[in-house]
Amino acid sequence: MNGYFQLITNPKGTAIRLVPPTDDGEKINVAELTEYLQLKNVEVSDWKMVYQAIVSLEKETIVPLSQKSGFPEQEMFSLRISDDKMEAVARFYPPSSNGSMIGGRDEIINDLKHRKVVFGFDEKAIDSYLADRRYCEDIVVARGKAPVQGQDARIEYYFNTDLSTKPARNEDGSVDFFHLNTINHCKKDDVLAKLYKEVPGAPGCTVLGEPVKPRDIQHLTLKYGNNITLSEDGCTITSQLNGHVCLTGDKVFVSDVYEVENVGPATGNIESEGSVLVNGNVQAGFSIKAKGNVEVRGVVEGAVIETDGDIIIARGMNGMGKGVLNAGGRIILKYVENATINAGAYVESETILHSNVNARTEVIVDGRKGFIAGGVVRATGKVSCKTLGSPMGADTVVEVGVDPEQKKRYQNLQKEVMEITKNLKNIQPILINASQRLKKGEKFPPEQMKYIQTLAAANKQQTQQLEEDQMELKQLDEMMQNQGQACVCVSEDAYAGTKIAIGDASMVLKSTATYCRFVKERGDIKTVAY
Repeated sequence: MNGYFQLITNPKGTAIRLVPPTDDGEKINVAELTEYLQLKNVEVSDWKMVYQAIVSLEKETIVPLSQKSGFPEQEMFSLRISDDKMEAVARFYPPSSNGSMIGGRDEIINDLKHRKVVFGFDEKAIDSYLADRRYCEDIVVARGKAPVQGQDARIEYYFNTDLSTKPARNEDGSVDFFHLNTINHCKKDDVLAKLYKEVPGAPGCTVLGEPVKPRDIQHLTLKYGNNITLSEDGCTITSQLNGHVCLTGDKVFVSDVYEVENVGPATGNIESEGSVLVNGNVQAGFSIKAKGNVEVRGVVEGAVIETDGDIIIARGMNGMGKGVLNAGGRIILKYVENATINAGAYVESETILHSNVNARTEVIVDGRKGFIAGGVVRATGKVSCKTLGSPMGADTVVEVGVDPEQKKRYQNLQKEVMEITKNLKNIQPILINASQRLKKGEKFPPEQMKYIQTLAAANKQQTQQLEEDQMELKQLDEMMQNQGQACVCVSEDAYAGTKIAIGDASMVLKSTATYCRFVKERGDIKTVAY
């Protein structure tokens, strides 16, 4: 039991009764006693005597305070609200020697309400105090209700969604182009993804009656394309056919896999809304156009392959000066010679000869040979190879980073986005107001109605333009962020005569460099250790 104090008042004067703690109870707090006496406007003739009595207190002691008789003081409590307003803590003090006791639980609760504590009363704690009055002791008399936190929605996919996986390496360092596992095959009625819906939370309440909101939770829906069935509860999607499944952004697509042995006179040109698998070769003069991935397990000659997905050629390509590969994703092939390649992601090969290669992220040329000789190779982030250029002097150009035109376009887009956003902020409140008035049955004059329709058309057009600009900004931003790390890495020899450009800076190697990286520092291209 904590030590406590009690005022004693009588016609002869005022004194304080000091009761020491029992067992492990806390001693009387000098500051607490001082605050209490000041609150009650009790005169103290000798503070030093009071403090000394508290310090040396071992048994119950009465210390005179003044000869002035005080008024009776009722039993009372101080109240402290926690910082988060989830607890109300009372600290009770006894009545003076001729004062009255608190009548009961209702009196305490009414007093708490008067002090704005209106929720979560702990009646058991209050009754326990009334049954065994323990003074100068913290008692939690009210507790708030914590909010129940909800759970975010989540989606579980039942196929490989990591499209950045790169080919495996053989023990000799070569790339295994025959086991790429780039196509996610699926069968009819296969479950592709499940949605686990969000679980809403429940608000809480402070002891002051203020609501406490749970955190916001994420809402998700299953997004999907053709050839997919959504369950009645909206939580499961399944494939309608045997084919290929992929995740693009947050949307699931299923497409047919069109499989042929070879592409040539027997098949003609191939166009597919899904993916294409060629078990053999693609002959010169023919083309493949697809929405999914294109995988060729043999050789591609002077052909044209265009796809929104990846292009994988296990045995490589001899473009014969007219071969073209255009992919929205990756291009992976054993070698490429005399061809034009454009990849929306990265390009990986063991050899690039006399070709025009463009990659949004990087170009990786390694394995056992790993050389780039002749032609132009461009990437936003990095070009890496073993050997760059040729001792025979083949014209070889490597470019990385973002050029000035892209930077200018980025700045113009930023201004355009700000302007459109400003316009939409002016238009949308008018449209919302008009919509609300129309719902109430209000009719507008023809001229005003025409004006609202014009605003609605402008809102739609500018909203669409804003989405397009923001998407392009994001793409340019990724490119520009990569420029600071843009480099050309050569693990063996970079031959004289090779031209290297990083952003708006360029250089032509005057002598052979070995085991090095080319980076841009302070506007110039520098050669540093690999």
